[in-house]
Amino acid sequence: MARAVRFRPLLNSTGTDPRPPPLFTYLQSRIRGTASTGPGAPPPGLVAFYWHFVRQTKGWYALMFATSLAVALIDTVIPVFIGKLVSLMEATDRTAALAAQWPLLAGMVALVLVARPLVLLADVAIRHNAIIPGATSLIRWQSHWHVVRQSWPFFQNDFAGRIANRVMQTANALRESVMAGIRAVWYIAVYGVSALVLMALADWRLGVPTLLWFAGYVVFLRHFVPRMRDLARASSEVRSHVMARVVDSYTNILTVKLFAKLADEDAYVREVIDEHQNAIAAHMKLISQFMFALAVMNALLLSATAAIGIWLWAQGAVGAGVVATALPLAWQIANVAGWVSWEVTGIFENIGVVQEGMQTIAVPHGGRDRPDARALEVTRGEIRFDDVSFSYGRSDGAPVIDRLSLAIRPGERVGLVGRSGAGKSTLVNLLLRFFEPERGVIRIDGQDIGAVTQESLRAAIGMVTQDTSLLHRSIAANIRYGRPRASDAEVEGAARKAQAHDFILGLQDWHGRRGYEAHVGERGVKLSGGQRQRIALARVILKDAPLLVLDEATAALDSEVELAIQEQLLGLMEGKTVIAIAHRLSTIARMDRLIVLDAGRVVEEGAHDALLRLGGHYARLWRHQSGGFLAHELPPSETAIELPAEPPLDELRVDAKPEPSLEDAPVAARV
Repeated sequence: MARAVRFRPLLNSTGTDPRPPPLFTYLQSRIRGTASTGPGAPPPGLVAFYWHFVRQTKGWYALMFATSLAVALIDTVIPVFIGKLVSLMEATDRTAALAAQWPLLAGMVALVLVARPLVLLADVAIRHNAIIPGATSLIRWQSHWHVVRQSWPFFQNDFAGRIANRVMQTANALRESVMAGIRAVWYIAVYGVSALVLMALADWRLGVPTLLWFAGYVVFLRHFVPRMRDLARASSEVRSHVMARVVDSYTNILTVKLFAKLADEDAYVREVIDEHQNAIAAHMKLISQFMFALAVMNALLLSATAAIGIWLWAQGAVGAGVVATALPLAWQIANVAGWVSWEVTGIFENIGVVQEGMQTIAVPHGGRDRPDARALEVTRGEIRFDDVSFSYGRSDGAPVIDRLSLAIRPGERVGLVGRSGAGKSTLVNLLLRFFEPERGVIRIDGQDIGAVTQESLRAAIGMVTQDTSLLHRSIAANIRYGRPRASDAEVEGAARKAQAHDFILGLQDWHGRRGYEAHVGERGVKLSGGQRQRIALARVILKDAPLLVLDEATAALDSEVELAIQEQLLGLMEGKTVIAIAHRLSTIARMDRLIVLDAGRVVEEGAHDALLRLGGHYARLWRHQSGGFLAHELPPSETAIELPAEPPLDELRVDAKPEPSLEDAPVAARV
């Protein structure tokens, strides 16, 4: 076993230790974003949605509120000191004036050199070392935690790229809008009111331009901000759509290449990028008008304050020091107004992003467990469908599963047979509770699966599908997903049983990792279909669940490997209740019982030989797959494995009824 090595921290280019000072380290450790999943689900209302996240770190926002107040007050006092300094310089006895006013000068120096830098340090440290990393991670983690627990149909109805973009962007937007509201709005309110009071105390007429400016500023914001908010929200929605289309193209790049459709993909993405450009252009046009109007207002404020100040000075109503105080105050208000306007614009832009993100994050979970749901206990493995109906909510009400009743005995191996659209995959999806029956009940060992937790239900079911997608992780991690605490020897044993060990040893990824440590790429694209399916089989073998569902589990394999794996599957099925789906009837003919579905109903059931002798629906399907050569009953000794596997039923059945549009959806475990 390798000995642990303790590394010293690297030095930067100046030869100093790059570790942050203790203050920053302390602040960075105060908010652990992934420490909690939050106080329930994010609510749908905008204010409630904000408060849901803000209240978890409200103490830090309160500290930021206090430091922003201190900065605003200090910035207000500095022009007062400048005015006092101008008055001091007007004195005829300069030595006596300096002697009398030295405490004021010392206070000014202390304020500028000590107090203001320390307050700014506190403000920056809280914002950049506590709130930005901690609050952002908290919002992002809790949003992801909620979204990833949505039902399978939720993810079917949207782009994965758009969902991910909303989760990522909403955290930044929510945090920034709250921080900007505290920093900018609070700052201008404190500074502006303080400046207005100081000028009014010197002479009420000096405060008139500032008072009028504030009134105009409020009207100005009321005119521009709602329009900017709407444009920002539209731009955010289109940006998410751009992300969704780009990710869709990248995810399906093999299809794009195979069909030589790069030009079509260019047009598909160009359309939404052009739409985004138009949205940005409309937004920037409004911002240009916004900045010009603000510049005019600020110029009027400064000019009016200067004119009134000089007029009052000329009449002897105020001294030069008062004018010297009023002008910097007005100038600072004008400068801050631009910054605040941008911040306010950013606030509403971010509110638009948050509102768009709420369409994904603030969505109640579908198919939730009942409040009193308990863990499923599988003692025997009996599965029973009692009068089950389901239609995917079709407008015509035509059921995909129509009042179906079926009992599968403990340890029985059952094959589901029927053309596409007959309801085979839907039946499995109902068993896995990716959809809820509209009528009837499904029981496992007498327990209504609607009354148990979904996690315990799916933990009791091992599932292998034809269209297997793997996680973008190592081979070992993908197999160990079936049982996370499995040892390396157990992982290798499962791979051997799935006929995967030999090809795994020869794998090497783009980073030089070999064998079980090699990464498989997104959705397992670095592997062939047969290799992915063998990894999926190894994962289910390692899971060793009491219930087993096989959906075309060997369809992607060549005949030699399929035959070897079928022998392993017979061992895997031992002692388990098995439901197998296959269009190639030869792969499930060894099942204890075959259930023939048509239009969501059981039309025939029995063993392979008995169904052939019956000469009904199954016998016709079998003749189609055997190329029409079986004009008479097969002898009971002739097993399905000995016959050649022909093309799938879907390609040969020309008289099939139109299938429901959702029936071809892959079984849930393909997500």
